[in-house]
Amino acid sequence: MSDSENYDPLTPARRPGADTHEKKMPRGLVIRLFAYLVAGHVIAAFLYLLFAVGMHNQ
Repeated sequence: MSDSENYDPLTPARRPGADTHEKKMPRGLVIRLFAYLVAGHVIAAFLYLLFAVGMHNQ
């Protein structure tokens, strides 16, 4: 059996002893996640405010 039978050209070659997992998340992803969390909480607070004000105006 030759090594060429198991060769996959789309899989990058691994160095012996190299870690296969990334240590950090990409910076752009962290910024986008933080922005979405802040925007989501702002929208939720605004909706809560609308319901709270609407409940007092009956």
